[in-house]
Amino acid sequence: MPENPWVQIYRARLYEAASKNDQAEQVYRQLLRDVTNPKIALAARQGLQRLQDAVVAERQQKVAAAVAAPGRDEPGVLVFESIAPEMRQAAAQQLAKIFQVEPYAARMLMPNRGWKLYKAGTIGELDLYRSQMAAAKIPAFCVATDRLQSLPVLSVKYLQDFEPQAVMVCEQQDKTLGEVKFAWSEVTQIIEGALPIFERVVDTSPREGAERQRKETTQDYVRICDFHLPSRNMVLRLHDRTYSFHEGVAFADEGSIDAANTRIQWNALMTFLKQHMHVPIWSEFTPFAEIAMEFPHLLETIKPQIHLFGQENNSWAAAFELYSALAYWRDR
Repeated sequence: MPENPWVQIYRARLYEAASKNDQAEQVYRQLLRDVTNPKIALAARQGLQRLQDAVVAERQQKVAAAVAAPGRDEPGVLVFESIAPEMRQAAAQQLAKIFQVEPYAARMLMPNRGWKLYKAGTIGELDLYRSQMAAAKIPAFCVATDRLQSLPVLSVKYLQDFEPQAVMVCEQQDKTLGEVKFAWSEVTQIIEGALPIFERVVDTSPREGAERQRKETTQDYVRICDFHLPSRNMVLRLHDRTYSFHEGVAFADEGSIDAANTRIQWNALMTFLKQHMHVPIWSEFTPFAEIAMEFPHLLETIKPQIHLFGQENNSWAAAFELYSALAYWRDR
């Protein structure tokens, strides 16, 4: 009597006993859709609950084993990478199983572009999730927090020469200037971003009866760019507020433009440098930073090596330091 609902219940129980949980779940859900008998419905719901409990228990065991491994209990972060639109639906189904959420919620976890900071936890647990996602062809990576706090940055003052190799004048750790010579091929990736500069202003047109209030507005943006040279354990950082455009190689025709126009000078500089480096460019900083703001405790541990006058508490600087550090350690 294969159509008898109780036979289907027993069939699902046999699937459970054989550890064929996907088949068992399919039968239970089919019964809940098609059968109105309350006892059958209760048995099906109980079966689904057992399957969910088994998944949770197995997940807890795997996490415990991953964290127990030597050196795997240190803190870290898990980052989702964007995925092609045509693959998002299938990926959401797999991600829902990994994190035990609804497929719609799983779909919302995946970024449409760039990277999305998803979770902070122990590196053992996060690496377990990363490996499960890799098996499902969902791109992600994780990095230990202590690495994110030690990005080896040198601040570039200007480009002294570019042939046959690059010569950049940089500020050393002791605040003195020194030359860094390198082949263009040593640069492996470029990280770009724009940091908002905030100022506090007084609202001069409050509602009737309301007191004037101070609020924070965006005054301008600082353009910033990192060049990664992992073979030297070095990051060269340029930003338009500290780069000396009047020194070294000139990148714009001062006779035809306003030499004080920093934006034009900066764009000319970036165009020139990118012509010498055919490497990946990570430029989706803004959507990454907007999500990173939801992790204030993590950003507080990041000490940005970015000097912005009057912006000591600008969390966007910490977010860019985090973004660049994630790119630096992503494949290492």
